[in-house]
Amino acid sequence: MASLRDIENRIKSTKKTSQITKAMQMVSASKLARAEMNATAFVPYMEKIQEVVSSIAAGTNDASHPMLISRPVKRTGYIVITSDRGLVGGYNANILRAVTRAIEERHKSKDEVSIVAIGRKGLEFFQRQGMNIVESLDGVSDHPTFGEIKDIANRAVGMFTEGEYDEVYLFYNHFVSAISSEVTEKKLLPLTDITSASATTSYEFEPSSEAILEVLLPQYAESLIFGALLDGKASEHASSMTAMKTATDNASDLIDTLTLSFNRARQAAITQEITEIIGGVAALE
Repeated sequence: MASLRDIENRIKSTKKTSQITKAMQMVSASKLARAEMNATAFVPYMEKIQEVVSSIAAGTNDASHPMLISRPVKRTGYIVITSDRGLVGGYNANILRAVTRAIEERHKSKDEVSIVAIGRKGLEFFQRQGMNIVESLDGVSDHPTFGEIKDIANRAVGMFTEGEYDEVYLFYNHFVSAISSEVTEKKLLPLTDITSASATTSYEFEPSSEAILEVLLPQYAESLIFGALLDGKASEHASSMTAMKTATDNASDLIDTLTLSFNRARQAAITQEITEIIGGVAALE
């Protein structure tokens, strides 16, 4: 049985840990509020650019842009958004498990797969798996701007148009609520379903719809990546907040259990001392 000093030291260390996890929970809650606002504020832009792109694509008789055309799939690109840090519960594990399952189901060889890893945890995971990582980015801020991922998003889209891979899937955690998120898989390229979106506005194009499409389609694909990143960041902060709350609650339960053990051990020690004193007195009589 642990000594009183050992139990007391464990109680002190657990209380310190509880203070840290409580502080981290509060920080994550603060970050979540802003991240959720950023993700929500980006939705109207996404809806509008999708409407414009859909109208242009629907009005173009010859959709010859490579981003709109399906081709035989020899290599697939996966853009995977994870966090840079741990202590976020199952946030990273759920995404990486889903990506791994998709790769195993669709491909016979790792040579058929190209990875674009956004987030250090995903990068480290795919490095350990020996996957072909064509682009990576870590150190993204808690509240990212488009400028932070513009280059990697541009390169990811460019590699598709250049034939580096023939289709692109996007994996990220979709924010549902502070206690819930769901792994989301979205086919990013080719944009074969873009014309199916409802277009309620007609436009006149200058110089031509094809020329505008040439500029707008890459921007649209890049904005999808940025929107997924904003969504994923909100989910990341929510997962961190939930994980830290669980850790704090577990620490409180452990402190209660250790305190009970400490009181019982102290009571047993006092009883033992009293018994020894009584025994000594009896021996003197």
